[in-house]
Amino acid sequence: MKLFDKLKQKLLQVNSSKPNAILAALKPIFGQKWLKRIDRYIIVKFLGTYFFAIALIISIAVVFDVNENIDRFINNKAPLEAIVFDYYLNFIPYYTNLFSPLFVFIAVIFFTSKLAENSEIIAMFSTGMSFKRLMVPYMISAAIISAVTFVLGTEVIPTGSVTRLKFEELYKKKKSADYARNIQLEVDTGVVAYMERYENYNKTGYRFSLDKFEDHKLVSHLTARRVTYDTASYHKWIIRDYMIREMRGMKEIITRGDRIDSIIKMEPQDFLITRGQQETMTSPQLRDYIQKQKQRGFANIKEFEVEYHRRIAMSFAAFILTAIGLSLSSRKVKGGMGLHLGIGLALSFSYILFQTISSTFAINGNMPPAIAVWIPNILYLFIAIYLYHKAPK
Repeated sequence: MKLFDKLKQKLLQVNSSKPNAILAALKPIFGQKWLKRIDRYIIVKFLGTYFFAIALIISIAVVFDVNENIDRFINNKAPLEAIVFDYYLNFIPYYTNLFSPLFVFIAVIFFTSKLAENSEIIAMFSTGMSFKRLMVPYMISAAIISAVTFVLGTEVIPTGSVTRLKFEELYKKKKSADYARNIQLEVDTGVVAYMERYENYNKTGYRFSLDKFEDHKLVSHLTARRVTYDTASYHKWIIRDYMIREMRGMKEIITRGDRIDSIIKMEPQDFLITRGQQETMTSPQLRDYIQKQKQRGFANIKEFEVEYHRRIAMSFAAFILTAIGLSLSSRKVKGGMGLHLGIGLALSFSYILFQTISSTFAINGNMPPAIAVWIPNILYLFIAIYLYHKAPK
């Protein structure tokens, strides 16, 4: 309870402070012609509380992460510069974006409850302002958060994740994939490659086969005991202990050999997926990768599809959660701000939980990734509509 009281006091301080800095930043964007004073007041309060909540909670998260991983950093001799700039400088935006729905809820519920407690919302309604009109500055703020979230999630964070994941692999925990099993993909039009097992440490695949089809008929079938990727060349594979069966009408020609060098349009990175690899790609790169792998018949791309659709869904979540928070906290109740914050935290955590569960169903089950990622938004949209109709008008 002491921690909760301290958080409450800090948030009260940011709402009582002068918002000149934030207002000055917003003036070039919105101007003052079509935005009323009350709109600017609400936008500044919303964004001020939102960014302060982020700073406060992420600071606590960093302290806990340092406490948990300090032994690993020391044992693995991680440089202080790498810890600060490579890890934590990319850790902060990643988790800020991940828990953005939580911050939106805290910001909306806290300062709206404060407005309701001070009878400011009642005063607004008494002047003839409708609840729908009250939502305008909230939705503008949600649009700003949504745009920031989208840019961070699609461009900024993936670039930083490359450095962060590399640091984790070197100094925190090993995440790289060392092998792959039962690999099958189309490497060219009508050409299908298969490997029973691939070992990354020696770039070698075992029980390899390469089938070539023309007009849906098998015309060539190559089998080999092993195949090795030549890192000095592009798409070059060294095939050893091979046998080629060529079908020419009613005839079959068999060729055997110890070694043959061949150009096959595949690389280890095409099927050797590293954990968290989807986080290191920007959205255009993700889209191109998914399309390419689908064309090649590679099935293990659900995590990439989930990540691609999740970034879009997370951006729209700001509007839905803002509507819920406003509808929930605009009424003056006996429990006051504490009750609203409790309900808001429960709803925001449940949203993140639903998002995780639905993504898991998409990755490990048969649910389409696009549908799975949007289920929490659809569910909470109905909650937002219900609470909107119940909100004081």
